[in-house]
Amino acid sequence: MDLLAMHIGRLHIEQAMLLAAVFLGIGHIVLSAQLANRERGLVYAASARDEIKPPLSGVAGRAERATRNYLETFTFFAAAVMLAHSAGVHTLVTVWGSIAYIVGRAVYLPLYLSGVPLIRALFWNVATFGILAIAAAQFWA
Repeated sequence: MDLLAMHIGRLHIEQAMLLAAVFLGIGHIVLSAQLANRERGLVYAASARDEIKPPLSGVAGRAERATRNYLETFTFFAAAVMLAHSAGVHTLVTVWGSIAYIVGRAVYLPLYLSGVPLIRALFWNVATFGILAIAAAQFWA
C-alpha cells in the first residue's frame, strides 16, 4: 500500500488527520462539558459563571485538564499540517507524523480519564513527536 498515493476523499492523509483532530477536539469539549455539568449541575452551566467554584474533581477534572492539554497541542499540529500542505510537502514523514498525532491523542484521552499515569505520558510523547516530525520534514523535502 502506497501511503503517499492514498487520499481520503479529496484530502491527503495529513489533511484527513487534521480533520479527525478537529472532531476529536470537539469530542473533548463535549465530554468535558457533560462531565462538568454532571458535577456542578445545569443551572451553573447555564449561568454567567460569575461565582468561583472549586476545581472539578475526579473524572470531570481529568477531562477538563485533558481538554486543555489537547487544545495546547492542537494549534501546533494544525500549523504544521497547514505549512506542509501549503509548501507542497507530502512525504512518508508527514503522513506518519500526522497519524502519530491523532493516534497518540486519541489513546491519551481514555488513559487520562482512567487515571493511568506513565503510559499516558508515552502517548503524549507519540503525539508530540508527530508534530515535530511534520515540522522537521519541511526542512529536507
